[in-house]
Amino acid sequence: MKTVMGMMNLQENDALIKEMTARRPLATIPFAGRYRLIDFGLSSMVNSGIENVGILLPAKSRSVLDHLRSGKDWDLARRHDGLFYLPDIKADNDAYDGDLKNFYRHLDFLQHSTQQYVLLMGGQVIYNMAFEKVLRFHQNTGADITMVYSLQPEENVAGGTVIETSENGMVTDIAKQPVVYEDAKVFMGIYLMERKVLIDLIKRAYERGGSDFLIDGIMRFQDKYSIYGFCHDGYVAHINSVGSYYRASMDMLQPHIRQELFTAEQRVYTKTKDEPPVQYKKNAAAKNSLIANGCVIEGSVENSILFRGVKIGKGVKVKNSIIMQKCDLQQDALVENVICDKNVVITQGKWLKGASNYPLIVEKDVVI
Repeated sequence: MKTVMGMMNLQENDALIKEMTARRPLATIPFAGRYRLIDFGLSSMVNSGIENVGILLPAKSRSVLDHLRSGKDWDLARRHDGLFYLPDIKADNDAYDGDLKNFYRHLDFLQHSTQQYVLLMGGQVIYNMAFEKVLRFHQNTGADITMVYSLQPEENVAGGTVIETSENGMVTDIAKQPVVYEDAKVFMGIYLMERKVLIDLIKRAYERGGSDFLIDGIMRFQDKYSIYGFCHDGYVAHINSVGSYYRASMDMLQPHIRQELFTAEQRVYTKTKDEPPVQYKKNAAAKNSLIANGCVIEGSVENSILFRGVKIGKGVKVKNSIIMQKCDLQQDALVENVICDKNVVITQGKWLKGASNYPLIVEKDVVI
């Protein structure tokens, strides 16, 4: 994979998950107790031997810069190649209007790179995969562009992009936000192509008035390129709404899914934080939950995910919930089917309960 460079496009439409992206992009939403969504794609790149990665930053980029920093935790703080930030020019309050302009503005990064191929992806999909198989497939088929997809159950298709392929794997149709059907081939937002093909595609689409890479680039000029689909058969979760985030988070409580995502061979890296082990006080109880370092538990936690530094007071009951970093749930509070963003305080005796299929969200820094 020394011949492959990586690009992560973090300009993604977050209209369906605004409650959690008011101050951060999709890619840095916290996940599974100590990670961010961006960690999964970036770690898969690094584990596959990719050493040159460009990050196309969104307008709200502060949390991306704070999380990735020099790239040291992913072994990307290098003298040659390594991690490169490609900034955006839009203001924080600008609506999503496509990503093609940002690609075009940073063509020089592609032109000055030395790798033959580009692995392009977004930051909102959960998976753990080795990209060596994708490269071999791409070379064996002689494709101009390879699109990676997964077979998804019906409830995970809404809002995504679906492709259809022939028997030999060639993509015959691409549909964005299609009618839902079971076992659809849902595109994972991952492309592999030669660097010169990507440069040509960006120029061709932008200089003809395009604004969206997928619609105005890939879909518009589909007939001009040989496009193949590669099927990833491991666990995949597309995070594009509050419901999909909640379902994927609850999936992490299933041991077989955890073991598949967090394997010893393909580690998932994240920003290192040194915190003490969890403290379980007298009368504390925890069942089927993920609890990160630095937490102090005095009440009960069931079927829930607690991030670093969470405090669960005496008599507190937490069930089917996601409690993010530095939250404080005070004595006798009850929380069920709730997502608490960072630094939330639930004061003594308050009860919060959401629906089992649509959790209640408490936004960052709120005191209830």
